[in-house]
Amino acid sequence: MKTLIAAYSGVLRGTGSSLLSALQEIPSIPWLSKSQVQKQLQIISVLQWVISFLVMGGRRSKWVRNWAVWRYYRDYFPIRLVKTHNLLPSRNYIFGYHPHGIMCLGAFCNFATEATGVSKKFPGIRIHLATLAGNFRIPVLRDYLMSGGICPVNRDSIDYILSRNGAGNAVIIVVGGAAESLDCKPGKNSVTLKNRKGFVKLALQHGADLVPVYSFGENEVFKQVIFEEDSWGRWVQRKFQKYIGFAPCVFHGCGIFSPNSWGLVPYPRPINTVVGEPITVPKIEDPTWKEVDVYHSMYVESLVKLFDKYKMKFGIPETEILEVR
Repeated sequence: MKTLIAAYSGVLRGTGSSLLSALQEIPSIPWLSKSQVQKQLQIISVLQWVISFLVMGGRRSKWVRNWAVWRYYRDYFPIRLVKTHNLLPSRNYIFGYHPHGIMCLGAFCNFATEATGVSKKFPGIRIHLATLAGNFRIPVLRDYLMSGGICPVNRDSIDYILSRNGAGNAVIIVVGGAAESLDCKPGKNSVTLKNRKGFVKLALQHGADLVPVYSFGENEVFKQVIFEEDSWGRWVQRKFQKYIGFAPCVFHGCGIFSPNSWGLVPYPRPINTVVGEPITVPKIEDPTWKEVDVYHSMYVESLVKLFDKYKMKFGIPETEILEVR
């Protein structure tokens, strides 16, 4: 009984260390090694996120975020955040996150938690992860959601963060949105960006620097059925996307007990998220679309250069190009 109490206490403290030691001391399961316990806890932490995302649009409790995600979630893949340049706390920023995969696994782990030490890598910068899930408004579940470190992806929220919250703020926006998720599959590197210019206009209105971010390996963690543009499957996905805000995807990962079986657990592929060099943006209260196009082109060029510079380092052939749609 004391052993089980110790394990429970360790979970509440948010470390998980007492749970590991307690499980290994239980005499009825002597075959359970520390590495096996860690692996199962990693799988549980990742699976809870997948189920949470599917059932509640990404809402999860602070307890899960602090204990499971920070340690076991990060180590399962593993997930790594690569810093290439310093960010000045005297400036505000808009990060464009590409590609986001089906469930934004890298985005949430890197920027909504301290799993990869984002506050130490960018000292003085307050991170705000803006997603569609953050628009949820039912009172009780809103608090449950906000404890996960995200905010609504709407103009009012972003305006507030960039204009009334002082300097040193970074808003993370998944620019491709639901449309980009429809084409996520292993081996494919494409972004939905050509006609996504609203985030650039916001950056100009607030004088917030644009930061390209590319997450290598995020498309590798699930296998998805890709429907052709003129198929009934894509028609259904587009209708959901138009009226509900998300596109239902047909996908699978591996099973809980075997990487060779089908299930909802993501494949343990490395995810390396590279934060590029900021693009200095002037403050223009009412920018013209010509001005928006200029900085949008600069952003696209910077994103492509970031991809080309790091692709070989993370296992992508030199001949591979980033498709910008």
